[in-house]
Parts: sequence; structure tokens; C-alpha cells
Amino acid sequence: MAALNASAGADCVEILRFGVALHVGEVLYGNVGGGNRLDFTCIGPAVNLAARIETLTGKLGRTVLTSSEFAQHCAPRLASIGEFLLPGSESEQPVFGLVDEAPRPAQQPA
Repeated sequence: MAALNASAGADCVEILRFGVALHVGEVLYGNVGGGNRLDFTCIGPAVNLAARIETLTGKLGRTVLTSSEFAQHCAPRLASIGEFLLPGSESEQPVFGLVDEAPRPAQQPA
């Protein structure tokens, strides 16, 4: 994606921004709904934490952020970004990012 954005910038094409959050935990998954509206989805506290960390990617100008549980499995490539009070949490949660990723300017709310 970085290479695509670099070449797009030279052609004055809009840059594509995205953010990914990674976490390790148990989830429930399957088809939810019925009749004319059936969706395959994942639910549970692990999904909620990943979603809340993902909201930080734009605010912090990072592409990839992880929980401490995920960082334990990839320690050499990740560094602590800090601790953040996430919605639904009673205490601050440690968040990690890629060592070799320089933060980009944070996105402004639309």
C-alpha cells in the first residue's frame, strides 16, 4: 500500500489511507440474523478491543496498532506507543505499533 500511495502521489491521485488493529483472543463467529438479512460476523470482547484500538490508527497517524497480547508474539517488530483509555475500558490499555513505521499526520475528523 505504501508503494501504491508513493506512485499515486506522483500522479496527483488521491492517497489511500487505512488502519489495522491486531489482537489475540477468543471470539464467537457465525451467521447472525435470518430471513432476508443474514450476515457472517465475529463478536466478543476480543473483537471489541481490536475495534477500539483500530480507532486510534487515524488519531495517532499509524497504519498498524496492536494490543499487548498480540505484541507478545511479535516483540522485535513492535514498540510501545503508549497507554490509552479506550471506550468500554476501566483502565488504560497499552498499545504497540510497528518499529519501522513513522507516524503520518493524524487524520482530521470529517
